[in-house]
Amino acid sequence: MPRFAANLSFLYPEVAFLDRFAAAAKDGFRAVEFAFGYEFAPADIAARLATHELQQVLINAPPGDPAAGERGLACLPGRQDDFRRNLLEQALPLAHALKCPRVHVMAGVAPPELDRTLVHDTFVANLAWAAAQAAGAGFELLIEPINSRDLPGYFLQRQDQAHDIVQQVGAANLKVQMDLYHCQIVEGDVATKLRRYLPTGRVGHLQIAGVPERHEPDRGELFHPYLFDLIDQLGYNGHVGAEYRPRAGTSAGLAWFQPYKHNPGDKTP
Repeated sequence: MPRFAANLSFLYPEVAFLDRFAAAAKDGFRAVEFAFGYEFAPADIAARLATHELQQVLINAPPGDPAAGERGLACLPGRQDDFRRNLLEQALPLAHALKCPRVHVMAGVAPPELDRTLVHDTFVANLAWAAAQAAGAGFELLIEPINSRDLPGYFLQRQDQAHDIVQQVGAANLKVQMDLYHCQIVEGDVATKLRRYLPTGRVGHLQIAGVPERHEPDRGELFHPYLFDLIDQLGYNGHVGAEYRPRAGTSAGLAWFQPYKHNPGDKTP
């Protein structure tokens, strides 16, 4: 049975961020993830996790300057120092404080005038360096293909591209974050992609949302119960992040989650 994590950057927007941990636990989640929590004291987040017996399973590294349109720095030539500083001074310390086993490193939006080979090589070099730092601290790094409709110009968009990069870097603790929502929009054939990539061991985390509206995974182009069964059949034992925008209140839209919320094994990293 899949183990689900509530993405607190998307779910429970009706309450303040630090109150979302209690809301998720009340609804039966045993794991959570979020994108960016750097504006909060790590001790405050850790306290919420402990109080509500939740496991933090994923955070994002800082994306750079979102107000300036930055969505990650890892592929941007000339920003290597900023990328390294953000990882060492913010991402890994937060992961350590929250006992979070994995960090998503966003590739970034590369200006179209930049040479694609240079962007690719910068990304690979930064990931190789970052994976070595994370391995020394006991963490796993993830890269995620993101569709260009939601994030125009994002460098990493396809599953095969991400897996090729992971193999080029060759670090055991660098894996792919496979979001089935993005996969369906960019390339489709999601079940075949799961059959192709989950057995490789290079997928470190899954995420879901309904397609195309990015609401609950209970309607739309993907039949999620079939995909959940397939994920089980393929032996995936990681978490599946619920990263969607609730149509109405979060708790009111959790009928899809009811068959899965009492999984006794869902506290495993």
